[in-house]
Amino acid sequence: MAPTPPSARTPRRIPPPLDAAALERLALRYVERFATSRGKLADYLARKIRERGWDGAPADPRDVAQRMADAGYVDDRSFAEQKGAALARRGYGARRVAETLRAAGLDEEDRAPVIDEAHATALESALRLARRKRIGPFAVARADPRVRERQLAALLRAGHAMTIARRVVDSAPGEIPALD
Repeated sequence: MAPTPPSARTPRRIPPPLDAAALERLALRYVERFATSRGKLADYLARKIRERGWDGAPADPRDVAQRMADAGYVDDRSFAEQKGAALARRGYGARRVAETLRAAGLDEEDRAPVIDEAHATALESALRLARRKRIGPFAVARADPRVRERQLAALLRAGHAMTIARRVVDSAPGEIPALD
């Protein structure tokens, strides 16, 4: 017997429009499951309002996100530090860290210390990426010009400065550049 096509099945139940209490429950559920920032939480709640509609007095998702932050469920500074450290461990540079934190909706005052730390440890994170991708000092042999360009591009895409990327790519195999 052939399976029933999706169109012949019972129709999906359409969730009811949101109200203030439902929006609050959605926010609590989201911060329970994910590390987030106020900006990301507000964007999520706004998307849910667009998807499901609204019933009742208008509510501002930013206000709900601020209430979650005031209650201690959302901490932008801690989120920035954790996200920045995770990106640095994966070998991403300061430019990529800054862009990721900006996209998460973090204020400048929460982003600044993390970006400063990323600049201070730029060579270390570039070397982490180089180790993972076997670039420069972690390569088996010196790269030919075409491979060198690709390696340089990989470091630049990861958010590293041109000077650091060149320094890592131009290092001979086994010759790890000294940290300044």
